[in-house]
Amino acid sequence: MKLLLKNERHLIERWCNALHNRVPGLEVSTFPFVGDPAEVDVALVWEPPQGLLASMENLRLVISTGAGVDHILRDPSYPRHVPLVRMVDPGLTQGMVEYVVMATLLCTRRMHRTFANHANKVWQEEEVPLATDCKVGIMGIGVLGEACASALLGMGYNVMGWSRSPKQLDGVETYHGINGLEMFLNRAEVLVCLLPLTPETEGILGRGTFNRLPQGAAVINAGRGAHLVEEDLLAALERGRVEVAVLDVFQEEPLPPDNPLWEHPNVFVTPHIAAVTTPETAIFSVADAIDELRHGQPLSNQVDLEQGY
Repeated sequence: MKLLLKNERHLIERWCNALHNRVPGLEVSTFPFVGDPAEVDVALVWEPPQGLLASMENLRLVISTGAGVDHILRDPSYPRHVPLVRMVDPGLTQGMVEYVVMATLLCTRRMHRTFANHANKVWQEEEVPLATDCKVGIMGIGVLGEACASALLGMGYNVMGWSRSPKQLDGVETYHGINGLEMFLNRAEVLVCLLPLTPETEGILGRGTFNRLPQGAAVINAGRGAHLVEEDLLAALERGRVEVAVLDVFQEEPLPPDNPLWEHPNVFVTPHIAAVTTPETAIFSVADAIDELRHGQPLSNQVDLEQGY
């Protein structure tokens, strides 16, 4: 079996070592591919160029090295008969949990005010609520959302979750669909976006959503840059509907120096670091998918190509 690996350059050697150690007998080629594309059985990829996967006529499986798959499905030539598996990696999940907890604490402890006072050498105490007095709403309660909800519950936060279809989580108020969205937003003092990017969720963090949040809410986006309408967020910040935002993903990355989000005193910008796939832990998910393929078993974490996640 032959696998094509396409990932960020600094991770290639670690991925190759993990593959050789965990999947014996697997032949690994790295991008740019040299040889006959028809020989490739499996593609393990991040942001493959358009047309690459379609050129491999005997491709049997595509595995995303990231939790999202929009970077693959935006290619109109993607071979729809080839199953696609998303990444479920304990290291990636832990990273996201740490980021969301950190960002939630920044917002609810009103650290943007403290940092502003620090910059101006002003000693000003801030009255901050305890976690038990804060309601956090998580948009997207899949693997990452569930893990973040559990961590926040453990800290005492009141946690809500919203998803496309009904879900139940112990200790979490859950809402679903368009009918449940407005009530969810009306109560979300901290709004966390962990949604997959689909045509339905693109631009979901826009004026309509912000107008439904409580006055002075916080927004955390660790989903995808295309979820956020940046102009609408800036307008919501200007009128106080949103008081503070923590943003890890953007429409254009790296974020251009002239983007006004850099300068806004109530916006924390991080460079797409919330959750990073670790080859040494992610390899178990990859090895399981390849083993399932070899034995003709149902694929764990397979993406519904119609829904996009």
